[in-house]
Amino acid sequence: MAYAGVAPERTTFYEQGTTDKPTGLKSWLLSTDHKRIGIMYLTAMMFFFAIAVSLGLLIRLELLTSGPTLPFVNQRIYNSFFTLHGVIMIFLFVVPGLPSVFGNFFLPLQLGAEDVSFPRLNLFSFYLYMTGAVLALVSIVMPGGSPDTGWTFYVPYSYETGPAAIMAGLAAFVLGFSSILTGLNFVTTIHRMRAKGMGFFKMPLFTWSLYATAWIQVLATPVIGITLMLVLAERFLQVGVFNPALGGDPVLYQHLFWMYSHPAVYVMVLPAMGVVSDMLATFCHRTIFGYKAIALSSMSIAVVGYLVWGHHMFTTGISPTSAKIFSLLTFFVAVPTGMKIFNWVATMYKASIELKTPMLYTLAFIFQFSIGGLTGLPLAALSTDIQLHDTYFVLGHFHYVAFGGIVFAFFGGLYYWYPKMFGRMYDERQGVIGFLLQFIGFNLLYFPMFMLGLKGMPRRYYDYLPEYESLHALSTYGSWILAAGLLLMAWNFLRSLGKGEEAPDNPWEGTTLEWDTTSPPPLLNFDKEIVVTRGPYDYPEEETR
Repeated sequence: MAYAGVAPERTTFYEQGTTDKPTGLKSWLLSTDHKRIGIMYLTAMMFFFAIAVSLGLLIRLELLTSGPTLPFVNQRIYNSFFTLHGVIMIFLFVVPGLPSVFGNFFLPLQLGAEDVSFPRLNLFSFYLYMTGAVLALVSIVMPGGSPDTGWTFYVPYSYETGPAAIMAGLAAFVLGFSSILTGLNFVTTIHRMRAKGMGFFKMPLFTWSLYATAWIQVLATPVIGITLMLVLAERFLQVGVFNPALGGDPVLYQHLFWMYSHPAVYVMVLPAMGVVSDMLATFCHRTIFGYKAIALSSMSIAVVGYLVWGHHMFTTGISPTSAKIFSLLTFFVAVPTGMKIFNWVATMYKASIELKTPMLYTLAFIFQFSIGGLTGLPLAALSTDIQLHDTYFVLGHFHYVAFGGIVFAFFGGLYYWYPKMFGRMYDERQGVIGFLLQFIGFNLLYFPMFMLGLKGMPRRYYDYLPEYESLHALSTYGSWILAAGLLLMAWNFLRSLGKGEEAPDNPWEGTTLEWDTTSPPPLLNFDKEIVVTRGPYDYPEEETR
């Protein structure tokens, strides 16, 4: 164990007058238990993920051949497909996923706390998330057709198209409030509810990543909320902000949008890096290499992430001086990111690596996220970005970061913490086969996009020239393999809920605090007061691996 504990007398939530009960649907819907809220987030997000994946498969089917492929898909329906795919995947799954699911469930456990600082605010945040999700789904059936602006809601499209785009923008606005409240809750919890003896540099790296992420959620998310409200004001009140006919500037929208949306990338990726760090230490059976460097690099990425939005706008005519500054800052953010990767590789050097399913996802994350990061460098350079901007190269780069990195880390974390969350073990053989299908399918799906982009294929196009057909077909075949891996993973998890073996308290011999309680944890998380005596990845001297 990495922690010691004593068992003092203390007051439980029941004695404080709570009405939360351990059974019944009402106890879930009104529960302030952070673990139940985390599981409710997980259930909702996997449902939305399934919708987004289905839309992605329809997009790839339409692009299987040059010319019309699916009889019910025309240009506008295709635009709606990729808009809804992006909105659901970004705003309903990738951005909130790791903090809302694993952050809610495991942050108090890793801190030795009974719950988050504001349990009722945590539940309110969940219902704000569900309200935004419902608004996003309602936009699909709005009169005049579903949203077709792309997930960025660029003007002038967002105020010239039908009312569905306004509903989708309102959904993103509400989801932003959910993100802000979650961030406030996490910052306060980390500052005020750490166990006795747990200084900042005795926190697990997943907790560090949530801390950096929470500050981005609090400080950057209001920008997108204000921007979307300005779009509504322009549409309904004729206030000239972005519309040139009213004296506005459409490029201003891009500045405001990316001032939030590029830090939002780090809201997605920082928790993924924290999950990977924890899994790496556990399955390498050793102390993480460069613990303080990894922790501080998370904060560095959070700070620098606010300053690099302009690299999305090199082709808009911004001044050469500002373009050079944004290019330099974009290259600079690779420094703390590379620091993490080098430390992860050093952790694996001469380690006793155990290739369980979560570790396979960890290795895939490092490999695929490195490709995503390295392919971002040509987009950060002024000369090459002019050629690659808005081509399939950007699509490949983004998906290697967002899916190949963040979503693979999410799945790895789900395998890693599944025994602790549900008290059951999954089928390891099915886990490995599902991973292999996902790894092969993902790379077959998205790697050809780099070659399409280098050949000049623009993104978001409903149709394409015959010279691109072979690479598009290869990409579509990869989507089928990836979907098969996702279905096998879903079957594995659902079957294991009822028929999986009972999980031990610490199946992986992990050293962070969540493994010091039962599987699943009780209402108050621990039956003793936790006193931290060593770092989160340190092993007692008498233990050998």
